[in-house]
This record gives sequence, C-alpha cells and structure tokens, in this order.
Amino acid sequence: MYEPNVVGDWHEYEEHAGLRVRVHRLEAAEPPRGRDDAAAGLTYFSVRVTVENRGARHYGIHLEDGQIDVRVGPDGEAAFVDWRSSQFIEGFDVYPLRRATAVLYAAAPEADLSHVDVQVQLRVEEEWTDRRLWAGGIGLLEATAATALTGTAQGGLAHQVSAFLRDQTEPGTA
Repeated sequence: MYEPNVVGDWHEYEEHAGLRVRVHRLEAAEPPRGRDDAAAGLTYFSVRVTVENRGARHYGIHLEDGQIDVRVGPDGEAAFVDWRSSQFIEGFDVYPLRRATAVLYAAAPEADLSHVDVQVQLRVEEEWTDRRLWAGGIGLLEATAATALTGTAQGGLAHQVSAFLRDQTEPGTA
C-alpha cells in the first residue's frame, strides 16, 4: 500500500518518464459561473491539479470528470463537485518543460473542510495510471497557528503540522 501525498506534493509516474502531477491550492473559493442550486447551504472551495512534463517527449493527457474524486470530513463523504464551473484537461499534449492545470470547484459542509481528500487517476496516451491520493484541509493552517500561539509546546504535533503547511504555502512553492 502506498502513502497518500500531502496537498502540494508532486507525484512522479515511473511508467511515464518525466511526467508528474500534484494537487495544490486547496482554498475556499466561489465558482466563476455562480453557485449551483444543489449546493445550497454548502461552502464552496477549489482545488488545482497540475500535470508537468519534465521528460524528453510529449504526452497526450486527459483529466476529466470522473477521474477526480473529492471526499471530505472524517467519514470521507463525497463532496458536491460543480462540473459546470470546473475546468478539465481534455486531450492535451503536454510537451517537455510544460504544464497543464485543471481547476475543480466543489462544495461541502464547512465543518468537514478540515479533512479533504482528492483522488486522481490520470489517463496518459490512452493508458490509465494508478489512482493517487492527496490529503489536506481548509482552515487547518489558521487553526494550528492559533493553537501554537495559545501555549502549545514547540515540539507538539500541532506545531509540526503548522510549520510543514506554512513551508508548503510560502510564495514560490504553490
């Protein structure tokens, strides 16, 4: 069994030399085409999935609806995915030293947004890659930073998570 990635981590595909993917910029955001009526009472958020080619040849990639699954909360409930506002990668050739990014808009109860799991299964040259998971949350950085200021020990888990997330979200790393 593999360990999940943390939101912001790159995952490299061994079977496709130089191709890598990451889930990043998990943040509260309103969809550009307005809220869907089915998401009434839910909090919208967005997540980006970037595919980068650091290899020597180009790859034809697909990252469409059904290839990204978003789960929230401690029980892993499905988030409402706003397919109408999301932007996918449909049949795009990623040449060496180039990137392509999909932007997904989803909604869920605000209380569940501290646990967000995003599973991605990329299709490369008509072949399916293995599913990979990224774990993160919205509001985690603010909550752990506030806890650290109220007397949490420097070596505590909350402090370590806060420091790690702060390093991941500094300019130039997102």
